[in-house]
Amino acid sequence: MAQPHTPTPADLQKSGTDQQQNDGERGRTALAVGVVEKIAGMAAREVSGIHALGSGFSRTFGAVRDRVPGSKSSVGRGIKAEVGEKQAAIDIALVVEYGVIIPRLAGEVRSSIIGAVERMTGLEVVEVNIAVNDVHLPDDPDDAEEEEQESSGKRPRVQ
Repeated sequence: MAQPHTPTPADLQKSGTDQQQNDGERGRTALAVGVVEKIAGMAAREVSGIHALGSGFSRTFGAVRDRVPGSKSSVGRGIKAEVGEKQAAIDIALVVEYGVIIPRLAGEVRSSIIGAVERMTGLEVVEVNIAVNDVHLPDDPDDAEEEEQESSGKRPRVQ
């Protein structure tokens, strides 16, 4: 008697398309846009050379929102995704560290996002558009440091 094959985690990762075909026979799986945005955000943060995600406005608004009791910080800040049944397209805004080679960084970010989203969702990522909105200089204060100074009422000693 042959025993039924129990899939291992490696089997599940190898055959994402087979799983999708079986999934369609017994129901559908719908992914919220926020799920794809969070996966993309986490994948982007794994790449060295990124200072922050999002434009200046979205980072400022997000920092204010993060201070509201009971709110959750947004891992997907600075990321917009369009999600269809089989494909996804992602736009991401970055602030990079001074000295990084931006085209190389963009390639690493794109590769990291595509790999993570395709592996975790089974969706085909058709494009990842990257907008570099700023360069963080080594002697620039972080946004968090500026906000602490403003909220504490302390003025910088040197102007």
